[in-house]
Amino acid sequence: MDFRGETHARTELTDRLTELTAPLAHRFSPGRARIRLGVNTAIHDDTAAELEAFARPMWGLAPLAAGKQAVPHGELWVAGLTHGSDPAHPEYWGEPGDRDQRIVEMAAIGFALALAPEQWWDPLSGAARDRLARWLRSALPRETADNNWHFFPVLIGLGLDRVGAGHDRSLTAARLRRLETFWLGDGWYADGPTERRDYYVPWAMHFYGLLYDTLTGGTRFKERAARFAHDFRHWFADDGAAVPYGRSLTYRWAQAAFWGALPFAGVDALPWGAVKGYLLRHLRWWQGRPVTGPDGLLSIGYGYPQPALAEQYNAPGSPYWSLKAFLPLALPEHHDFWTAPEEPAPELPATSAQPHAGAVLMRAHGDVTLLAGRQHHSWVRHGAEKYAKFAYSTRFGFSLPGGTVGLAQGAYDSVLALSDDGGTHHRVREEPAGWYVSPGSGTGTGTGTVHSTWHPWPDVEVTTWLTARPPWHVRVHRVRTGRTLHTAEGGFAVDRDAGTDRRTGPGYARVSAPAGLTGIRDLDGPRPGEVVDCLPGTNVLARRTALPVLVGRLPPGEHWLRCAVLGAPDGPEAEKAWRHPPTTGDGT
Repeated sequence: MDFRGETHARTELTDRLTELTAPLAHRFSPGRARIRLGVNTAIHDDTAAELEAFARPMWGLAPLAAGKQAVPHGELWVAGLTHGSDPAHPEYWGEPGDRDQRIVEMAAIGFALALAPEQWWDPLSGAARDRLARWLRSALPRETADNNWHFFPVLIGLGLDRVGAGHDRSLTAARLRRLETFWLGDGWYADGPTERRDYYVPWAMHFYGLLYDTLTGGTRFKERAARFAHDFRHWFADDGAAVPYGRSLTYRWAQAAFWGALPFAGVDALPWGAVKGYLLRHLRWWQGRPVTGPDGLLSIGYGYPQPALAEQYNAPGSPYWSLKAFLPLALPEHHDFWTAPEEPAPELPATSAQPHAGAVLMRAHGDVTLLAGRQHHSWVRHGAEKYAKFAYSTRFGFSLPGGTVGLAQGAYDSVLALSDDGGTHHRVREEPAGWYVSPGSGTGTGTGTVHSTWHPWPDVEVTTWLTARPPWHVRVHRVRTGRTLHTAEGGFAVDRDAGTDRRTGPGYARVSAPAGLTGIRDLDGPRPGEVVDCLPGTNVLARRTALPVLVGRLPPGEHWLRCAVLGAPDGPEAEKAWRHPPTTGDGT
């Protein structure tokens, strides 16, 4: 399926949704209240994990029903709603506690009731309706995580409202007031009282806000989403790929759920053909990637199955959060979104400085690279790798460490790794501080700089400037240290497949492969004792040296490191860019 054409896109999205949910039909429990997809290794209990696998497909199936299309195996979900909410049934889902995963999945059920009560509510008996409403109401007073979770009771309330089941609206009103404190302006939210402004802004804060306004007749959230669209479009490459950044990457094409929520809410922030292009190019980018197993079930991972990418809360059913991207199926087939011709990727400025995200997005040859300097998240697994690397590319992936000993286990792409024990253990930027974003011209070759300061040890301060020079970016580090340090500065992770062209020379290394051309140049020139190559045992292009090399010991003082990193599609344009690297960046 390629999702091309005009009204054909609706049929093809329907077919893709059917393809993704069909394997679930054989995984229902006898009472139909749980879907068992495999071993649960998440931090919540097995019942919550099996409820998750039951409820998350409804993010796609409810729009299908709202659009007056048949829901494949819909009767299984109806039976599950009857039995899962019945305390006397063996498959009862259980009472939600504070910060309980059940609250997350109850929101999906509330959403389904709000969109298509004729599919999920009307077939229930009177007693089953009463039990389901009681169970959903039990979540409303519970404590939630202080972030996008506040929207979950709001969605539950919308479902109860749609089916005429009473509830205490003061509880959802309090949630909405708390959510207002996360509003930053300019189209942006924070995901709670934190520095995080990741994909939970589009696929949670805006997505739920658009649902709320559409179902209640409001306008506040719609106006905010319209503003956000103009920033968010910079996160997508011309081929539809989104920048891999932040937690919950296993939700995959939920990255584009925002683009589907705009037409559902009637928010024409961009022409419908442009919005359609962002959504469909992204879904096409995922087509053919090995994200399902032989059984057709979605895997934990990103571009391929990779359990190491999982968060503590990811169970086997978690990836079905991705079905949020199918919200446009709620629209009738003659809606302008479906009939508008898909527009190609537009010409956008070479750089987009986005201070709320603490990032500069730079664009070259259709690719996007995000230069990061603000966000961090120490609670999630591999938080430093998901938030605090220097650069995230739609062309080159990023690495997770396989262990804590040596460069090979660390796989330190797009970081400056520092060691005070001769290279056995390293520390990287984890929690940037003192950040600011300087906008560039946004035209021509583009500029824009992200600045941050970080402290790997109490007596070591590193100030980093990341400057966009598309398709290059320049890194400048000022290191103030009271101890001897070894450094390893990584460029992008490179293609491991056969047929790569790998070259090294004084102060530089580069690799060209089918995935693209990437290289790193030391802007200070070759240093005595410096090695520029792939880190041993990894596919990370890097330079490494000891500071200071001549005395083997770094006394208190100031030291500077400067390098330029290239990432581009392989070809003549990339070769030309390699021959003409930038010479300076901010901070010099």
